[in-house]
Amino acid sequence: MEEQSLITGLRARDKQTVEYVYDHYSRALFAVISRIISDKDIAEEVFHDAFVKITRKIDSYDESKGRLYTWMANICRNTAIDKTRSKEFSENRKTNSIDDYVYGMESQSGTSEKVDGIGVKELVEHLNEEQKFIVDCIYFQGYTHTEVSEKFGIPLGTVKSRIRAAINVLKRKADKI
Repeated sequence: MEEQSLITGLRARDKQTVEYVYDHYSRALFAVISRIISDKDIAEEVFHDAFVKITRKIDSYDESKGRLYTWMANICRNTAIDKTRSKEFSENRKTNSIDDYVYGMESQSGTSEKVDGIGVKELVEHLNEEQKFIVDCIYFQGYTHTEVSEKFGIPLGTVKSRIRAAINVLKRKADKI
């Protein structure tokens, strides 16, 4: 299905379009969330919330600012980050063992393949090492710009410049596909 048809169908609240988007994008979108939240049950809950947001907020999607998948991935990412910052999540983390964190991502076998299936890995390969690092921290690990700056000792302006440059490279490469 063409992207414009998906947008039109989602805006019309067409059930078949919503099902198509779910069938074709849910694995990749769930992988975005799973990189931030390792607990599968919580990640599934967050995915459900994010998918509902996608279908309800489709009217706020602006084609001139990026592709539909990118917009949906950002909603998933932001929903996951919001969950990690919630009081409920932080209290739950205090009761989990360290093994849950160390081995949590290993149990999510196939996550990287799910994201790679839509060509994200190929696009990211066009970035330089600094840009790859920043993209990984912000979009796959869920850090904010400020957190990357503080944790890795990179000036905030540099973090923002690198992410902006990376996004520009990714947009140019994605447009050629």
